[in-house]
Amino acid sequence: MQRAAVITHGKPQTIGPALERLEKVAREAGVELLLPDEEVEKHGVGEPEDDLSDADIAVVLGGDGTMLRALHRFLGTEIPVVGVNFGRVGFLASVPPNELESGLARVFSGDYRVVNLTTLEVEVAGIRGAAINDVVVLSAIKGRMVELAWALGGEDMGVQGCDGMICASPAGSTAYNLSNGGPVLARGLDAMVVTFIAPHSLHARPIVVPRGVDLEIRNQTLDVDVTVLVDGHPLTEVGYGPPITIRLSEQRSLLATLPEATFFRRYRDTFGS
Repeated sequence: MQRAAVITHGKPQTIGPALERLEKVAREAGVELLLPDEEVEKHGVGEPEDDLSDADIAVVLGGDGTMLRALHRFLGTEIPVVGVNFGRVGFLASVPPNELESGLARVFSGDYRVVNLTTLEVEVAGIRGAAINDVVVLSAIKGRMVELAWALGGEDMGVQGCDGMICASPAGSTAYNLSNGGPVLARGLDAMVVTFIAPHSLHARPIVVPRGVDLEIRNQTLDVDVTVLVDGHPLTEVGYGPPITIRLSEQRSLLATLPEATFFRRYRDTFGS
């Protein structure tokens, strides 16, 4: 390994001296660190590197939000992303902050594995978005229910009154989907899960669907728009009628982990009692 891109938490104080610790490990391993403009400006160190395409790996110092930002940045490339967790949950990161030196030394020596993460794509009114975790269709007015018509694979599934709907990838199934009672999908499944947010029904249940089955959502509420969120960020607002189509993408995101940081071990350590 020769070059590693660096992406850090939006608040430099959150990671403390972690960047300096990373620089020391990289120097000892003979790895050149590539810092994009925003990282140089944020930390006041190094020379900006606009082109990160020749990086062998991307190292993230932050939590799941920072990991998502990096996974989006390198989506569609052959550059895997490895994380040192400086967040609250950090489910996507495999290196604890107190093991930064030993963990990254292993990564720089090639002792890691790469997991292909299934991603989502959404299309509405000519606007497209890509999601690592989830696409959420949510009432644009807090506290107001919306009526959402939905279909799977072109088959009408009815109209549901609710606060919104979540469509999550396996990676995103442990996020907003899980907190709303949706099932966890293990990494490696080529599927997505659809979960209602606060449904006004005793019978609305999550459903897992395979590749090739598109989810189509239509807002049937005349006086309330819905907001389409992609990994927590607003994509657009939609009024009555136009279809919002969500499907599994052909693009994969590459997550690098230490060999022992398996999905089930991370699940147990993060969510176990």
